[in-house]
Formats: sequence, structure tokens, C-alpha cells
Amino acid sequence: MPDPIRVRGLDDIDLTGRTAFIRSDLNVPIEGGVVSDTFRIVASLPTIEEVRQRASRVVVASHLGRPDGYDERLSMRPVSRALGDIGGFEVVQAPAVVGMSVADAIHGAPEGAVVVLENTRFEAGETTNDANLADAMASLADVAINDAFGTAHRAHASNVGVAERLPSAAGRLLASEIEAFDRVLTSTDRPYVVIMGGAKVSDKLGVIRNLLPRVDLMLIGGGMCFTLLKAAGFAVGDSLVEDSMLPEVADLLSSVHGDKIALPTDLIVADAFASDANHEVRSASDIDRGTLGLDIGPDTRAAFAGAAREAEIVFWNGPMGVFEWEAFRAGTEAIAEAVAESNGYTVVGGGDSAAALRLLGREHDVSHLSSGGGAGLAMLEGAKLPGITVLELNTGGDTDGE
Repeated sequence: MPDPIRVRGLDDIDLTGRTAFIRSDLNVPIEGGVVSDTFRIVASLPTIEEVRQRASRVVVASHLGRPDGYDERLSMRPVSRALGDIGGFEVVQAPAVVGMSVADAIHGAPEGAVVVLENTRFEAGETTNDANLADAMASLADVAINDAFGTAHRAHASNVGVAERLPSAAGRLLASEIEAFDRVLTSTDRPYVVIMGGAKVSDKLGVIRNLLPRVDLMLIGGGMCFTLLKAAGFAVGDSLVEDSMLPEVADLLSSVHGDKIALPTDLIVADAFASDANHEVRSASDIDRGTLGLDIGPDTRAAFAGAAREAEIVFWNGPMGVFEWEAFRAGTEAIAEAVAESNGYTVVGGGDSAAALRLLGREHDVSHLSSGGGAGLAMLEGAKLPGITVLELNTGGDTDGE
């Protein structure tokens, strides 16, 4: 079992009279020039507000989408407007990521204002942790705070490079993410149930392998279940299958812990991949050619939900079906309700899982709703995350700058 991760936090760093550089995760969807989902902005606010109260100046950096150089459509301006509206403080949008114009914006900002840099990925050196870019970013501030769990599995200039050059610490959100996923990795609570969904088993096989020896039950739905069902000898019709993964999945199912894996016993099967397709409930052993599974069935929903409700610790990642379409949403909604109703420690990661909870108004009924998908999965695979490693107490680096 891995040792708990211990990082420097906001309680370990002196912000008085200093300019603080906060790497937040404000990578939010923009529709028609307006932020359409504010979840990550709201999640980032506790750290921003605390630092705003304690520091002299606050600089916030984030990426937005995957631009190839400057792209007006991915400017941080709509995000800055939403941040100011939700946070109730003045936000100054910097004209660039680094440079004299940015330094002037920071020093000229009104007291109590937050300065938001332009999209960090407008700079080519961001994703390669370019030394010159990291130097330029670090020159804007006196201390660095990483609060972006969503990019913690990437060594970028704005999270790792800046933290290597300044006294640094984890923000409140990042610290809470580390604590939650650490608990999932190290918990001895029983029963321990993991629920995995989503399209591809290849995306989550590392997590399944790493967690399977630790858990009591691994419930698998979503598109990924059909690769496992086929490996177990079931006919799956035209359902989504990753044939290249079949040997590895078969080995997993026959392994010493393979009997902990629970697959759907019934499914919602459709005659086409379409929101209005004809559909019906079928046994997992009765999927014909020309049909495909698009959600777990009622018996599976009841079994999976019952296991989640009774668990002392639950981790859920990924929808049970094509959640975007109402006809194939019941499985995911059943899991969301069950996880929310569980009295155990519950951690939920992944965009669709979070969306299901929010759709039901149950997002506050789980112990931890993660703001990062890929980073959480990487952590559960047992990987070291560079955005976290740079903040670990044993990395040295003083926190007060003295």
C-alpha cells in the first residue's frame, strides 16, 4: 500500500505583502462567448478568495482548450467575466501570458482585484515546461500556488515550472483532491466498491488493475463492459468492443482477483446508435447481431445501486450508458442516486458522472466531486503526478521564501 502523499499547503506559506501566482483549472466550456458550465470556476474560488485576503496581489493562470498558438475563440476573457461575477470581486484581464504589458497590468490593478493571465497554452512553451517561459511566469510573482488538479499529471510551465522557481504550495482544491484520491488508494474500509463506466476499457485498464486487489467489488458498465463481456464468452452483437484489448481483459478476468469484477446481467439494447432508436431490455446472454447495448438494464441497475448504497467507500468514474440521450440515461442516474444516498465515503470523478449528479441536484451529497478526470485516473493507476510531486514536503523548497 502506498504511503500517504504529504504536500506543502496554504497553511505552510507566508503570503503577507506578496504577489501570489495561482495556477487554477478554469478550463470551462464556452458557448456563444459565455461560460456554459461554471463548476470548475466555483471549485477554484475558495483558494482564490483566501489568497486574495492574505496576499498583496493575486495573479491567476489557466489554460482553456487546446489552441495551436493564439486563438481568439479560446481567450480567457469570458472566463474572467464569469470569475468576477461569481466571486464578487474585480477581475483584470491581462493582455498576454507574460511580458511587460502583463507586469504593468499586475502592478496597476486596483487593491483586492484578481489579474487573470491569457490562456497559458497560447504560449508554445507551456506544454513542454520551457525554461524561459517558466522564468517569465515566475518573475510575475513572489510565491506559487498550484490548485489545478486537472493538469497535475502534466509537467507544464505554469504548474511545475513556476513551482520549481518560487516558494510553492498546494491550494485548497488541489489539497482536497489529493486527500480524496489518497483515501481511495489506501482505504481499509469495507465494503469497498468501485464503479467504472465510459466508452473504452483501454482508458481505465490501469486503474482497474491497480485497484482490483484492494476492493471487494468492481462494477463495470458503459461501453467498456462489452469488451469484458466478449472476453468472458458472451455474444455482444454490434456493441462497442476494443478487440485489441481482449487478451489483456481475458487475463484480468481469469486472474486471482477476477471474481471481484461484476458485469451487467441485462442491458438496454437498441437497433441503431441513435437517440430515437428502438430499444428493449435484453439479457446479457441474448444480444443479437444487428443490435447494440447502450445502457445497463433494470436488474443490473438494482444490483449495482444496492452495492453502492451498502459500501463504506465508493469510487465512481464514468457513465453506465449513452448518458447524453434520455432513453439510455437510467443506468447512470440510478448509480448517481445510489452513490449520493450511500452513508460511506464517496468519491466521484469524470465529467459525465459529475453531470449526472448535477442533473439530479445531488452534487453536494457525495464526499468528494473531483474537478479532474485524467489526473484522478493517473493517480489511481499509481502514477506520480508531476504537478503534485513538485509540492511534496520531501522535495525541499522553502515555503516562506526566507
